[in-house]
Amino acid sequence: MEMMNRRFLLTSVGVSLLWGCSTDTTYLLPAPSRQEPSPSQVRSSKRQDIVMHAMAMLDRGYTYGGKKLHTGFDCSGLVSFVYQESAGIAIKGSAFDMARAARVVPPEQASPGDLVFFNTLGSPFSHVGIYIGSDKFIHAANEKTGVTAELLSRRYWARRFQGYRTLLA
Repeated sequence: MEMMNRRFLLTSVGVSLLWGCSTDTTYLLPAPSRQEPSPSQVRSSKRQDIVMHAMAMLDRGYTYGGKKLHTGFDCSGLVSFVYQESAGIAIKGSAFDMARAARVVPPEQASPGDLVFFNTLGSPFSHVGIYIGSDKFIHAANEKTGVTAELLSRRYWARRFQGYRTLLA
């Protein structure tokens, strides 16, 4: 906004000089209001931060039980780390524990930053990832792939998908 005010001021002065006007006509635009962000803007910002942080973790190593940047992650460790670092939300426990703590989200209301759960070990909610939109999620898969992005519609994941849940308001 400051740049727009300067540009408008320079344009006004330049036009005055071209017209040979004897009066200095300076127009300033009103200053932007300093309002607090709305709750929906804060939620949206947190979601963006979660997605961006999850994307920054791509290609990190996988370590069973891993919850730290320098040692690697497992699925729940990745989610715990990203939520804590990007949104200040502490999440403890396994994928199953996270599913119990989170609120169910209907598929049509799923938003980037929500969690996605899968049954990969023959037990409910045994795997978790972070939904990033456009049918994609980020998760710590295994030692071979580490932290990676996948399509929810990929046959393997679609067959094991157990739904969206959220810890965000």
